[in-house]
Amino acid sequence: MNDSPIIAGSALFTLVEPNQGHEVEYNRWYERDHFYAGCMIGPWLFAGKRWVATRAMKDLRFPVDADAVAAPIDRGSYLATYWVLEGKHEEHFAWAGHQVVDLYRNGRGFMERRHAHTVLVNKPEHHYRDDDPVPIELALDAGYAGLAVVAVDPADGVSDDELGSHLEREALPALMNDSPVASMVSWRYLKMGEGTENAPMDLGMPPGPPERRLQMFFLEVAPEEIWDRFRAYAEALSAAGKGDVRFAAPFLPTIVGTDIYTDQLW
Repeated sequence: MNDSPIIAGSALFTLVEPNQGHEVEYNRWYERDHFYAGCMIGPWLFAGKRWVATRAMKDLRFPVDADAVAAPIDRGSYLATYWVLEGKHEEHFAWAGHQVVDLYRNGRGFMERRHAHTVLVNKPEHHYRDDDPVPIELALDAGYAGLAVVAVDPADGVSDDELGSHLEREALPALMNDSPVASMVSWRYLKMGEGTENAPMDLGMPPGPPERRLQMFFLEVAPEEIWDRFRAYAEALSAAGKGDVRFAAPFLPTIVGTDIYTDQLW
């Protein structure tokens, strides 16, 4: 049970592809301006983190024919994740909707990019490896070595509660126990327009169905070292007849203040 007054209640998940030839320019614009001006200075948003998918990371994504989060599956080199305080979603995104319009009107946008999947999510559910874990509220600041994003749908004929029970009792412990996977937070999509109606550009793939879980796993080692665990996780969910992994993708944390990885995206 989370008895802290700081509880993550909703989140912004924004997966974006800079146009080729504009990688450094995009990275610097987002890191040095938009990360703060578009998000972090807003009310009730209390944590943010940027992640990157190099070509090597993109090559690990599966299933290869998926169109649940990114289409094609390797679209989206930079991911930004932000936590908003529980109960303050509407207040923050009312501010954010006006802020992004004002920024673009004042020449502080960046058009040489395409969104792969920019969505708002809520209803977080947690699973931790340890009895005394780093709370999800601190995960974006905890210095993890990697992130795994996994989208899971219930299998045909399986209820939301049945999948949830299977994840909690069997699938997540099998993946996380005695591993470098420290924690997981699972989110549900908000409908398009519930906080994104003022976006000045197309936001890419729309939110998935309400029963989909968008899971974020925080990793203590680089994703490629343990990616087989995530393949086994997906295979076990399918074999049990409980769930279908529609998208799985690893990311590295960006190295703030540098352009490292901008030459490794393609």
